[in-house]
Amino acid sequence: MIIYNKKVFFQGMALAVTFLSVLYYMFTPNFNGTNAFHASDNLFNSISKGSTYYIPQVMAEAKEFDGKAFKATIFADDQTLVPYARKILMKNGFTVLNTDPGITVSGDLGVLMVRAVEDSDAMFKNNGQVLAQKYAMDEKLAMFVWWTMMKEIKSSLNQQKLFRPAIFIDKGIVKRAIEVGYNYYGIKGQNAAERWGILLFALVFYVVYTMWWGYGIFFMCEGLGLEMTPSRKKEI
Repeated sequence: MIIYNKKVFFQGMALAVTFLSVLYYMFTPNFNGTNAFHASDNLFNSISKGSTYYIPQVMAEAKEFDGKAFKATIFADDQTLVPYARKILMKNGFTVLNTDPGITVSGDLGVLMVRAVEDSDAMFKNNGQVLAQKYAMDEKLAMFVWWTMMKEIKSSLNQQKLFRPAIFIDKGIVKRAIEVGYNYYGIKGQNAAERWGILLFALVFYVVYTMWWGYGIFFMCEGLGLEMTPSRKKEI
């Protein structure tokens, strides 16, 4: 290998080696017991948690359906979750009948929505033991059953042309309550204003670290005599 400019080449080599050394260190469990990538994920998840708390609004909107009766046949295609769904529904006071296939649930639609949101709120606030004790099952399993069950009920309501509650179940109950409670369970929320220093450092480090590698490659290529030049236009 012919090096045309040793000074520039070894500058690039030094940048590349130090870049890889820092990268190796970021993979070690020296960031509160985990690596830098998991630590940064945890940081940004904890900060974003505070901006995704839509549950009080969803709860208020759900109460608009109080007193409206519903009846839906669910789990007609896959009955794997039927025992868990029956337990959750009956624990919350709903009538559940076996059908062939699936089960039929009936009751107050507003109450169903409120119970789903209450359990989502408990999960969001990291009080999963409330669900575990109430349903005698793993709290994350209970939320997954709620998620699947509400989607099944939404489909049944659509078939009955009850589009307004079906849309609210999908856009409100599922996406802004159940999924938020499940996804942020176990994460401690933080205020971005309180962690501005580490956020600024992460942003600056990301920019500098990206340029670090780019300049390392650039200098090594320049040291080897590799340059990007515009091609000459051939005149016909």
